[in-house]
Amino acid sequence: MSQIAFWGAVELGLVFAFVAIGVYLAFRILDFPDLTVDGSFPLGAAVAAVLIISGLDPWLSTAVAMVAGAAAGLVTATLNVRFKILNLLASILTMIALFSVNLRVMGKPNVALLNQDTMLSPFFGQGVPEYLVRPIFVGLLVIVAVVLVWRFLESDAGLAMRATGANSRMARAQGVNTGGQIYLGMALSNALVALGGALFAQTNGFADVTSGVGTIVVGLAAVIIGETLLGARGILLALIGCVFGSIAYRLAIQLALSSDALGLKASDLNFVTAVLVAIALILPRLRRSGGAA
Repeated sequence: MSQIAFWGAVELGLVFAFVAIGVYLAFRILDFPDLTVDGSFPLGAAVAAVLIISGLDPWLSTAVAMVAGAAAGLVTATLNVRFKILNLLASILTMIALFSVNLRVMGKPNVALLNQDTMLSPFFGQGVPEYLVRPIFVGLLVIVAVVLVWRFLESDAGLAMRATGANSRMARAQGVNTGGQIYLGMALSNALVALGGALFAQTNGFADVTSGVGTIVVGLAAVIIGETLLGARGILLALIGCVFGSIAYRLAIQLALSSDALGLKASDLNFVTAVLVAIALILPRLRRSGGAA
């Protein structure tokens, strides 16, 4: 693996770390199986790309993209809380609808950001190699996101959200508005996913309506790999695990596809993804059975 390929994989892993943190909030904190992310990721990319092309400041465009992602999460939460639709089905309905929404936002299947100023533009030409600028910039944003989410989950509001996911009936008995916590959690989760989509568009130079396909698999794989590597002892360690899991996942894919001995091609990406996710799911079970023996 070349140096550029390595840092490219790290950069992509850091971008999808936002997806992993969002998936962690939904699946692990709220116990809410959410497939909305397959739609909110390209939604974030689409909104940010269209606004940047329209001349809006890239930072503000990214903030609007996060609001759009939060709105998508609120739709899923509304279908589940207000209309009592099964959480998994509610997220699938939103995900399907978002495909058409994303096409409407962009007006076409993809939008190019070539020669457009992005959040990263001011940092180029400062003496740092271009292939390092993107991972460093995204890495700093990831650190900020991890700290903010950690502090939130350790607050009273975060404890109420964790209680809702752990035992909603007991949480309601303690006076927690579990419906409100689901609304808040789903909005935060998909806002983070949309942020990842917006950064993906700006680091790769395009937004595509199909870029969200398999996003939930990537997010879950990162969460599970992170838990396997670092364990789940404490919120901060779990969030750091999401980041390391996302990077490890991307590096493993890059290593597998660039290894001549394995004979894999870019068209084998889905196969490699499935194998890596299966391994990530099996490893914790093997560790537990080994410990029991």
